[in-house]
Amino acid sequence: LPTTVLRRQSPVSGQNPPGPLSSGTPTLLPAMAEPGEQLPEEVLALIFRHLPLRDRAAAARVCRAWAAAATCSTVWHNTNISCDCELEGMQPQYLSACLDHVQNLRLEFVPSREPSRLAAIELLTALAGRNLELRGLCLECRGEKRLFDSGRDVLDAVHALCRAARALRHLDLRRLPFTLDDALVLQVAHGCPELCSLFLDNSTLVGSVGPGSVLELLEACPCLRALGLHLASLSRTALEALAAPDRAPFELLALRCACPEDARASPLPNEAWAELSRRHPGLAVELELEPALPAESVTRVLQPAVPVAALRLSLSGDTVGPVRFAARHYAATLRALEVRAAASAELDAALEELAERCVGLREVHCFCVVRPSVLHAFRTHCPRLRSYTLKLTREPHPWRPTLVA
Repeated sequence: LPTTVLRRQSPVSGQNPPGPLSSGTPTLLPAMAEPGEQLPEEVLALIFRHLPLRDRAAAARVCRAWAAAATCSTVWHNTNISCDCELEGMQPQYLSACLDHVQNLRLEFVPSREPSRLAAIELLTALAGRNLELRGLCLECRGEKRLFDSGRDVLDAVHALCRAARALRHLDLRRLPFTLDDALVLQVAHGCPELCSLFLDNSTLVGSVGPGSVLELLEACPCLRALGLHLASLSRTALEALAAPDRAPFELLALRCACPEDARASPLPNEAWAELSRRHPGLAVELELEPALPAESVTRVLQPAVPVAALRLSLSGDTVGPVRFAARHYAATLRALEVRAAASAELDAALEELAERCVGLREVHCFCVVRPSVLHAFRTHCPRLRSYTLKLTREPHPWRPTLVA
């Protein structure tokens, strides 16, 4: 682009003068070209799609050509919005005019800050009222939520959006720290028949999504190929439904075991996992075991036939046993391992055994000090290793992973 300037340029010949820029610190804008050198709209759109939301709005007020490019549908297909900063000072009519073009939205907000939360609710409500082509929605909370705030107002807005956006294919609520329930799952099931992925494995302390609603979801959404749940939401019947002969290929099942309901969940038999793996040979299972899961529940979850691709262990009890189990049963499928435990000679030995058996590992992250032989084992036996956290001495946190060239 031409040299960047801090002033408004004259509009292209024949166009009306632009409106005033917002007050405050001047926005850096590329210098306008001469009439014969005006960049094509598709090039401007390619540039504008990488700008923050407020800079897009500023660009749209420079001239007609820039306004056309800044509101072009390609600029808005994949949009990230932070309600904590970007929407402050925004012109509502500009954002409203562009909502119809948003196909994939990643929305961040801070639930403890009322303006941020209300802005998120207002935006979701506006989308529900006018955008019928939304394909993907990812909601992410930043900071801490108020203990007395159940998030009902946010979830009501999500309900409304799922009723309207029948073309929705991807819904990610993993970073929404509110209690998700059956009503939401059923709304998604019957409001979004083209759904391809749904992630409900969030950080809530209460699991309120029952196996019955998950089974109804699987029946209503035949295209679903990725699903994230708390363990208590899954059942043998659901595994059998996924293994049905007419089911579309299923690719990812992410299970989180982090709340009391997960500890009390009925065991999923090994034969059901074996049948599911035969039906979908490309299936990858991600398991996240948190401290709430007692030792007896861990043995029920870790079945030999589960095609575990990623295993995250943050247990309050024995960790050595699960690591050895993974080494002996998940050697063909395991690609990522994360361990949070106290350092011990037994754990080091288990990690060395896993390194020798699970040669397809691409990531291993152990958040305790290990002996040099552990690092040597992974570097020697795992040729596909791309990233690891294996510290030989204690360092200040946060520990940074080492990237393998």
